[in-house]
Amino acid sequence: MNLEFFIASHIVSGNKANFSKPIVRIAVISIALGIAVMIISVAIVTGFQKEIRDKVIGFGAHIQISNFDSNNSLESTPVSKIQTFYPALDKQPGIRHIQVYATKAGIIRTSDEIQGVVLKGVGSDYDWSFFKNKIISGSALNISDTGKTNEVLISKILAGQLRLGVDSSLIMYFINEGQSGPSVRKFKIHGIYETGLEEFDKLFVIGDIKHIQRLNQWDSTQVGGFEVLINDFDDLDRIAADVYASIGYDLDSKSIKQLYPQIFDWLGFQDVNVAIILIMMAFVAVVNMISALLILIIEKTTMIGILKALGLRNWSVRKIFLYNAAWLVVRGLFWGNVIALGLCFLQLYTGVLKLDAASYYVSQVPINLSLVNIVLINSGTIVVCLIILIIPSYIITRITPLKAIRFD
Repeated sequence: MNLEFFIASHIVSGNKANFSKPIVRIAVISIALGIAVMIISVAIVTGFQKEIRDKVIGFGAHIQISNFDSNNSLESTPVSKIQTFYPALDKQPGIRHIQVYATKAGIIRTSDEIQGVVLKGVGSDYDWSFFKNKIISGSALNISDTGKTNEVLISKILAGQLRLGVDSSLIMYFINEGQSGPSVRKFKIHGIYETGLEEFDKLFVIGDIKHIQRLNQWDSTQVGGFEVLINDFDDLDRIAADVYASIGYDLDSKSIKQLYPQIFDWLGFQDVNVAIILIMMAFVAVVNMISALLILIIEKTTMIGILKALGLRNWSVRKIFLYNAAWLVVRGLFWGNVIALGLCFLQLYTGVLKLDAASYYVSQVPINLSLVNIVLINSGTIVVCLIILIIPSYIITRITPLKAIRFD
């Protein structure tokens, strides 16, 4: 144990009943509250971003491959399912799955209601992992390559508007170019889902892709496009570029961020709110630590003078108080982490804080606990506090042994 750390540890253990104790306690409490607010804020904002992002991806996948002339269109230009990248693309690093899809605009009509929707046709290769925990009544579809199913999934919003439930029948009308009248299809509701993303819930009905192939007079090898799911969203831009390069010149691919830029730009703006909170909390913590350090220096002025008289250099004396300040910061961080993690786990496992899904797209406050974020917040707070505290510790160099000893 070096001398400076030894003296600092004795100052901490002996700092029980003196006038600096309330100031030190306030500094520790401010750091604890600051770090708790920072961790909770980051957990909530990143949780909110992840929830919304996953819901949008659930409807449109990470990457969509289609014809050049059918992007952002509900009436797809057919693409052959026989491609060199299908299904081999899911063997590439970072890619989890590739599946076929097609979309077609339609109208649901009941005896007293009418609603425009999009029928999203999926095949036997469809990944149901997103919808399985979103289905609140009924179950996912069982789509095979051999037969055609008339069962569909609709959202809770549509079911409520149309007064329909599981096992109810619904009639959909489709308009095809060149036909004199609409095509009519009768479906049976097999399940009702709810994602909380109202714009998508009101729009999509999930069904068998064979209906769209039949309506558009496609053969069994023609589809609207391909959806690619990846393992890590952070790799999206890189993998999207690789997919674009591997699909050939006659097809186009777009990432989910390109398909819905307004949503992802909005989610990106949430980072600004987090940055403001982190800066404000760090500023409060630093100001309180500076006050506590100055009070400690004033209180130990006599000790500083004696140490200098014994030959201890200015930097060594400053290190004593920086060690002391570091101990206070660490103690504040400990209690701040206990408070933040306790509240986050409480929300994770109980969902006690609810939200209006119509306004916030989620039914409860989302929490995303990331070890990396927690470590960065804690280490960043320690580094910032100690670097800034070097400046007020400079006052120690202005204290002379003679004046300091007389000060007592």
